[in-house]
Amino acid sequence: MPPRTSLPPYRRLPLLVTSDGDLLDELLRLAAAGGTEVEVAADPAAARSRWLPAPLVLIGSDQAQACLRARLPRRPRTVLVGRSGELDPSWEIAELIGAEHVATLPAAEPWLVDRFAACAPGGEPAAPARTVAVLGGRGGAGASVLAGGLAVTAARAHLRTLLVDADPLGGGLDLVLGWEDLDGLRWPSLTDADGRVDAPALVRALPHRGDLVVLSWDRGEPLALPAPAMAATLDAARRGRDFVVVDLPRQLDDAAVLALQAADQAYVVVPAELRATAAAARVVAATAPHCAALGVIVRGPAPGRLRAAEVARALGLPLAGTLRPEPALSRGLERGEAPAAAGRGPLAALCRQLVTDLTGLPVPGAA
Repeated sequence: MPPRTSLPPYRRLPLLVTSDGDLLDELLRLAAAGGTEVEVAADPAAARSRWLPAPLVLIGSDQAQACLRARLPRRPRTVLVGRSGELDPSWEIAELIGAEHVATLPAAEPWLVDRFAACAPGGEPAAPARTVAVLGGRGGAGASVLAGGLAVTAARAHLRTLLVDADPLGGGLDLVLGWEDLDGLRWPSLTDADGRVDAPALVRALPHRGDLVVLSWDRGEPLALPAPAMAATLDAARRGRDFVVVDLPRQLDDAAVLALQAADQAYVVVPAELRATAAAARVVAATAPHCAALGVIVRGPAPGRLRAAEVARALGLPLAGTLRPEPALSRGLERGEAPAAAGRGPLAALCRQLVTDLTGLPVPGAA
């Protein structure tokens, strides 16, 4: 088993906060399986000096209340861990102490081994994928086309990208890309997923070309998308991809709410029309409580000369961008051409701007 060691100045190790000897032995065994040494603190006082530098912190259920009383600062990659039956009410205390995950043993053992492996020599946990959600302010607003354009543009920048179709009634994002004939799993094959999904296996199983992978619907009967399936898929995507785009329905179900909560940024696409703005106000009211970073994309033309800034002001959202009319885009979609694939036109320019803003990476334009 990995030794209980002091933290060298040149190496940061995962921190285990527990005085439960049996739980500690189990976590040490999992750390060994992940190939890393660990630090151990019996209580919050012993953990305080090593709390922020650690790449991963596991708080045993026996120390959860003590950590809450100690007012340790919130930090990323914190996990509340315990055995089945010891963690009720787990999510309430996890939220209070700032834990991002609750791991129940023995079910969570493979997941914890993965987390330890990310801290093994040779690297620290990779930053999770940037996750973007897109939804329409009204039907036909163009949200799916923007989602497809963002995914295509991110892949052009050599970002490993996953495009997720979360709208069972949307017709299928594989059609937006012209990928309907590509082999691979669709949502109906994954709706039973309710736990850990292996990220490389997911990528291999889905339709893909180059750096872009798509999870969409088939042409069968519409199915409800279970929230556990969305949670498992997003967890795998954030571990195994660089950029994730989720196309959401306007009427939020549990899976859509979960995706919004996981998103680093969400965009509402609104045509520059009065009625569309009124409809979008209801969508924004339902969406805003679940995502702090919400912006509006205003799409032309504007029959009544309604300006983009006026739409944004009416919705109380920052204006993230505008889209000028692009007749060639509609013709290309009918021919099975993926949006923004050529790197030219208003949609491609907007997608380059948004991907650069989200990642800090330059995106190539047309060849």
